[in-house]
Amino acid sequence: MAQYSEEVDGVFVALADPTRRSVIRRLGRGPTSVGDLAAEFPITLPSFMKHVRTLESNGLIRTVKTGRVRTCVLNRERLALVDDWLAEQRRIWEDRTDRLEQFVTTDTEAMEES
Repeated sequence: MAQYSEEVDGVFVALADPTRRSVIRRLGRGPTSVGDLAAEFPITLPSFMKHVRTLESNGLIRTVKTGRVRTCVLNRERLALVDDWLAEQRRIWEDRTDRLEQFVTTDTEAMEES
């Protein structure tokens, strides 16, 4: 569970930055070279590479180097961690609201009967 939590933390940290989310969004359309990706952002290449390394170190993207071109590929399976975490939170809160609704309606029905 602790390892799962660290993985989820890393993914959320990586996704907290708008540039990195834009890279993820762009890679959703298909693999792209680092140079083409970097051209879309008004930052220097070294700064952009820090974002690429953060995404790669958290498993959200993979990079493959062919000759002098490094290509980024989205790791869609890693995004499933976010889906799983959000689904778990949604289930917890739905259970809580269901119990609250049951408490309120049961209490109201009991008051109406008395």
